Amino acid sequence: MTDILLPEERRKRLLDLLALDGKILATAASTALGVSEDTIRRDLNDLARAGAVRRVHGGALPLTPATGTFATRATERTEAKAALGRMTAGLIRPGEVVLLDGGTTMLAVAEALPPDLRATIVTPNLPAALALTRHPSAEVVLLGGRLDKADQATVGTSVLAALEGLRADLCLLGVCSLDVEAGLGGMDHEEALVKRRMAACAGRVAAVVTADKLGTAAPFPILPVGRLDALITERDADPDLLAAYRQAGLTLILA
Repeated sequence: MTDILLPEERRKRLLDLLALDGKILATAASTALGVSEDTIRRDLNDLARAGAVRRVHGGALPLTPATGTFATRATERTEAKAALGRMTAGLIRPGEVVLLDGGTTMLAVAEALPPDLRATIVTPNLPAALALTRHPSAEVVLLGGRLDKADQATVGTSVLAALEGLRADLCLLGVCSLDVEAGLGGMDHEEALVKRRMAACAGRVAAVVTADKLGTAAPFPILPVGRLDALITERDADPDLLAAYRQAGLTLILA
């Protein structure tokens, strides 16, 4: 006979499943805990309201670790971001038009561009644009719009209008979360709109993501994983997650 769990005990078990498997599937959790899927869904909604999980279709995922201001995030995982920046910078071809997203990992890409690379960098990322003023060969186009002071990137209708009709060779996205099922996610609605428009303008799209953001979810969807051509991430990322991205058809580039 299955023991009847109190709601608090069920939610604790669900968090244990999340820690073990990296996700919660409502159907599997229902079987494991001996309760209905409706009960599991209510528990997951309660956990989401408490800020413990991110609800997605069919279950829940861990919350993205990408919180805080640009200044705060610039002090986190600096070695990993520098390695990703060097790897990504080496993929940009001479003469290309590149859309460089906002965020601290994209700043690392800008700082790692070879000094002899002649390319056009189009970006809403104010710190990256300022870093590129010291680059001898890169042409820099800063997308004008409302400045999000916390993220130090431009957003809004002016940015979207500036991207209209642009044709770039490559779009490099920095995202808050990336999951095979939930796709790419962000923490801000306006920022997500800019990222989506940038991706639509480019012949190739790659996400540059630290390993801690893989298999997590954020509130504002950007793109499905299938819209990416490549994922650039850390070599020591969870091998099961990397295998899932490969199976989804992504080219993995590991730094």
